[in-house]
Amino acid sequence: MIKPVNETVQKLKRPVKITQFGEGNFLRAFVDYMIDIANEMGVFDGSVRVVKPIARGSLEALRSQDCVYTVLLRGVRDGEVSVERRVVTCVDGCVDAYEEYEDYADLAKSPNLRFIVSNTTESGIVYDDGDDISLKPPRTYPGKLTKFLYERFTAFDGAADKGLIILPVELIEKNGAKLLEYCLKLAELWNLPERFISWLKNDNVFCGTLVDRIVTGYPQDEAEALEREFGYTDKLLDTGEPFALWVIECETPEAVAAEFPLDKAGLPVIFTKDLQPYRERKVRILNGAHTSSVLAAYLAGQRTVGGMMNDKTTRVFLEKALYEDLVPMVPLPEDEVRRFAASVLDRFENPYIKHNILSIALNSVSKFKSRVLPTIVETWEQKGRLTETLCFSFAALIRFYMGGGDYDIMDDAPVLEFFAGNASLPPERLTDAFLAREDFWGRDLTKIPGLAASVAAKLKDILDIGMKAAMENFLYESFTN
Repeated sequence: MIKPVNETVQKLKRPVKITQFGEGNFLRAFVDYMIDIANEMGVFDGSVRVVKPIARGSLEALRSQDCVYTVLLRGVRDGEVSVERRVVTCVDGCVDAYEEYEDYADLAKSPNLRFIVSNTTESGIVYDDGDDISLKPPRTYPGKLTKFLYERFTAFDGAADKGLIILPVELIEKNGAKLLEYCLKLAELWNLPERFISWLKNDNVFCGTLVDRIVTGYPQDEAEALEREFGYTDKLLDTGEPFALWVIECETPEAVAAEFPLDKAGLPVIFTKDLQPYRERKVRILNGAHTSSVLAAYLAGQRTVGGMMNDKTTRVFLEKALYEDLVPMVPLPEDEVRRFAASVLDRFENPYIKHNILSIALNSVSKFKSRVLPTIVETWEQKGRLTETLCFSFAALIRFYMGGGDYDIMDDAPVLEFFAGNASLPPERLTDAFLAREDFWGRDLTKIPGLAASVAAKLKDILDIGMKAAMENFLYESFTN
């Protein structure tokens, strides 16, 4: 009988410097994985205490393995298959904020504590004026954090050096600013002292963050084989891709980096005063590459992103959109953006992650508006030319939404109603009507000279000869002109 993972390693005792709200797969394969490496590299010396922030769920699996678990990262790096396995030992312990409230509250009084990390999902950072400080704990995450910080303020009599660095990784824009806003509103609602409110604002650092890594969690179908390969059992085995990015935004990035020097361990962590260019890079390059290519690929016969990457026509189309249209309009140094674009291609090729195109196709009109349309518009405004590959993507979007295939279209009611009433129109009239919808695009796109005509011509070609042949014709003409 093979041993459990925690009996195969020695767990070093380090001061608890991080309270982590959330015990899910992402935090374990992203934040805790990075902390573990930073400890091993000698640039950080701290452990993590995990808090279960909601009433449901159990910490039994974590406790049964002494909070030790394996992270397995598999994918493609620089065109080569990459597999990395790490046994993570930096989680010191865990506590249930509901069933063990006093132990949880005692964390706030720990002199070594310096950071709070959270991932309470997008719906976790909310303001609820019905939340109550007398609850043990308050219902919402901002409520829990406000009371936690008030406990700390009280324990250390408002000492400035006992403020904390707050690192929410919830996937909402301006997550740090939103969290601070809601904590301040609750502090005022609860009539907490002005001195605490001042300490909350001035002696704690609420960072904005942008995080990126696909984490696929426990590999149910492979678990037994992997355990035989590893030589130990691990019911918390956590799988993901090699790529990662953590951008941390604050007014004093150098000061935060000095205390949290993950970048010094070679980890993909960026400290900055403004993460917006990095968000724009992710939206336009990673998300934009998906949105501009997958609908055409689906109609050309592909069903997964991996299939799209393995087909010469669909791959060349994607790379053309990526490097000729999307990359040049990102407001960061071009070599940096091109490296990011290359990493995106590696991610799309990952043989260990199956991305079904139809799952990506959900709500494609709004995705096209936020991810692809800005490049089309800005290229016209700044360079006076159309992005012809993205015009083809626009035509593919229209053809996909016309239906008639082996798929259901999932989008908002006005979009579905538009195509139900207009899909039978000739390509020119359909394109004009679609591009003129200001409620879809925020502006009348027919006013961009030549855009509607370019999209309509490509749509007509798709309808006449099929998607695959139309893509091949487009690529041939592009490379011979």
